[in-house]
Amino acid sequence: MVSRAQIVVLLTCIAVGCAGGGASDWQGSITDSAGIQIVRNTEAGAWGQGDAWTLTEVLRIGTAEGEPEYQFGRLLPAGSVAIASDGRIAVLDAQGQHLKVFTADGTYERTIGGPGAGPGEIGIATQSTVLMTPGDTILMVDLGNQRVSLYVMGGTFVRSSPIDLAAGFPFRWELAADGRVVVQLRRLDFAGAGAAADSMDAIAVRRLDGSAGDTLMLVRSGKTVQFTGGLPEWNLFVPEPLWALWGDRILYAVNDNYRIGVYGPGGAVDRFIEMPFTRAPVTETDQAPLKRALHKAMLEQGAPPQIATQLVDTRVHFAPYYPAFVQMLEGPYGTILVQHVRPLSDLTDEERESYDFTSGATGSNRWDVFDAQGRYQGLLLMPPRFQPVEFQGDEIYGIQWDDLDVPYVVKLRVGEGG
Repeated sequence: MVSRAQIVVLLTCIAVGCAGGGASDWQGSITDSAGIQIVRNTEAGAWGQGDAWTLTEVLRIGTAEGEPEYQFGRLLPAGSVAIASDGRIAVLDAQGQHLKVFTADGTYERTIGGPGAGPGEIGIATQSTVLMTPGDTILMVDLGNQRVSLYVMGGTFVRSSPIDLAAGFPFRWELAADGRVVVQLRRLDFAGAGAAADSMDAIAVRRLDGSAGDTLMLVRSGKTVQFTGGLPEWNLFVPEPLWALWGDRILYAVNDNYRIGVYGPGGAVDRFIEMPFTRAPVTETDQAPLKRALHKAMLEQGAPPQIATQLVDTRVHFAPYYPAFVQMLEGPYGTILVQHVRPLSDLTDEERESYDFTSGATGSNRWDVFDAQGRYQGLLLMPPRFQPVEFQGDEIYGIQWDDLDVPYVVKLRVGEGG
């Protein structure tokens, strides 16, 4: 059994790390290299004047003051919202360690779970994930209790299955378009060394009974967090492997370069999508709020203050530049969305002082939109401090924080320009 101390460290580690418009106006090029397409884009998108998507807010759930059923303590920028087939919304509140269920129009229905280790209860939830599996069964990834729990939307707890951390630490969970649960697994040596220098993570299917399914792809292990001498070491903004599910394919890139590979169901690459970019330097102004936020996160996970301070002072390092981009997502109409970086030096003094990993502050509201062939269409501007979590057709569900860091669940509707 992995110890609680190891769970605390690992959860803290994770915290740190068909388009509209005119394709005929696209100014890039597509070449073939040994049967692999290379899609080279320019900074000029295919969208003309008036072609860019519009975003309209159609639902907002949450309140700073008022009925407690509509208040959220902490919503994570990923894995905190799941949508049922009838439009009902399950929201994971990491602070309350429970799920809240709302109707499609945002009316509160019920609360599921609560803090604890008993059947149906939820342990440390600051890096947990909620997914909606086929049949509208809620899958709750409970890393605090090292298990996955299933609930029905009516609130009934179904069962739990253990997470075998020795077989691989689950850094990320996603739901494929066909309903399969997909997880990124990394083998770690909890006794000291961490992942090997040449280690590979498995992107694999996980069955609802807890057993392992097929491995879809092997990707390079990230080096943002390493274990040396039994202690964690953070190397922030080093090149990190990123992936995203895109229909029956997988998008994969290492984010020191703006070059995204599209891999088929068999794991073979069929194209690369390239885009010009400029990486921003990481300055001392950028580093300070990250160190404070990391120290705070360790304290919240139960680390002793002296240990947290020592780790931040001696084992937190920074790469000289920010990554080329933050993340990739499957967007509406079969598109690919890629999020720009927002350097912390661009934040106000007040925003840097109150910076929290859970607000997704290093992600910009600027997103590049590529069509199904990988051709750059143009720039999509999300609302300020909004982080998309799930796409349903032409609707985007996400989390938005106000100026006081109060979180809300927001649904936007995408409209095609022109």
